[in-house]
Amino acid sequence: MALVPALYLMAAIYGAIIPGSAVPDTSEKTRSILLVSGPIHYDLVLPLDDMTQKHFAPLTAQGIRLDHPAAQWLVIGWGAQHFYTQTRASTDLGLYALWRGVVGDSSVLRFDTAGALPHDLDARRLALTDREYATLLAEVWDSLSTDADGQPITANVDGFNQTDGFFAAKGRFNILRTCNVWIGDKLRAAGLRFGVWTPMPLSVSLSFDLYQAE
Repeated sequence: MALVPALYLMAAIYGAIIPGSAVPDTSEKTRSILLVSGPIHYDLVLPLDDMTQKHFAPLTAQGIRLDHPAAQWLVIGWGAQHFYTQTRASTDLGLYALWRGVVGDSSVLRFDTAGALPHDLDARRLALTDREYATLLAEVWDSLSTDADGQPITANVDGFNQTDGFFAAKGRFNILRTCNVWIGDKLRAAGLRFGVWTPMPLSVSLSFDLYQAE
């Protein structure tokens, strides 16, 4: 059993090094997004430009103020329902939520808006073409569970602040399919060269440095 964490770490490194298949888009890179590192996972941070606001407009009716005058960025994270929604800080971590995150749990997407970002933010910037960006938006939206009218379904839990919200998502979270794996999946689906399996923040950082650093 003592070898399991070491084997997992090795696999997480190899998964980041081995690139997934990607169809290169040779068009001009006109869009820019951020990967922002947190204690245990990366968030996807998208500019709240016209394309983003139009694509995620249904969230406004659910309390995510994309149209707020101060909003400049849309922050997106995917994760295990119990672990993600109940762990606002390390002191909130419970054994049940941790166990569910390991063996399997339903998933949620968290959306939040942000204004001007601090200059010392731990973020990695990726450049995308218009087609890659449009595909990324569609891929993120497709991760949401929607009702019969195509509207996002709230997770019926409190957010972390006054501007965010949790929504039901597709797919199950487990130790092999983590929030960081979701990040890698979405980037590869958009056509970007990225590691084939990125379960840890280290995996995302390594894969970015190998294939997306300018």
